[in-house]
Amino acid sequence: MHTREEKMEAFGRLLDVMNDLREKCPWDRKQTNESLRANTIEETFELCDAIINDDELNICKELGDVLLHIVFYSKIAEEKQQFDVADVCNKLCDKLIFRHPHVYGDVKANTAAEVVQTWEQIKQKEKDGNKTVLSGVPSALPSLIKAYRIQDKARNVGFDWQERREVWKKVKEEISEFEAEVENMDKEKATEEFGDVMFSLINAARLYKINPDNALEKTNQKFIKRFNYVESKLKEQGKTFQDTSLEEMDKYWNEAKKQ
Repeated sequence: MHTREEKMEAFGRLLDVMNDLREKCPWDRKQTNESLRANTIEETFELCDAIINDDELNICKELGDVLLHIVFYSKIAEEKQQFDVADVCNKLCDKLIFRHPHVYGDVKANTAAEVVQTWEQIKQKEKDGNKTVLSGVPSALPSLIKAYRIQDKARNVGFDWQERREVWKKVKEEISEFEAEVENMDKEKATEEFGDVMFSLINAARLYKINPDNALEKTNQKFIKRFNYVESKLKEQGKTFQDTSLEEMDKYWNEAKKQ
């Protein structure tokens, strides 16, 4: 691993490269916050993919791509005389110190649970912090992740089940209500009830220390792998899905499961 001096030198090199690109490259010079936004989202998801796959080489690579965007936005702001990367770092450090009085102050917290208990209260005391408990949840978050964050923030202020097993009663209740609306052929109400089912299942995952987004993505990858196996087997025989029976597809699917 590198020394602190080597790390500082590497970050300084990145800033120098960013300055060169912004000055000498027509594409980099043309970029704005708005033009970079979509790429930033893409790079973040690529990092998430690498993390899901526990791919350390790509985690390192994708972290670099995300870091580039942080430096890029900071450079654009510097050119507008708004702030620079030092402001970004200092504001982050100030926030971390303020939110960790058990490290930088005289508050006692010996467990992660004790830290979480006061986390939301501390955030609302910040000068430009969240005005309400849920205001810190970005509106643009994907719905599944947003639901998890909403529930987690509510938990931080004590709005939660006392016993986690109590959540299963709610899950069953929501499934029953969804089934009833499906039977009634009421699509609008069925859609609403299905959302309630998902929200309750996400709550259950949270209570049992399961990240629902990670769990769903693992299932997505598992399905893709098995479906690709079925497709490859059909191609070996010169067949398509359209001219294959469900029974034969199930046979290959079960083979894929065993692998």
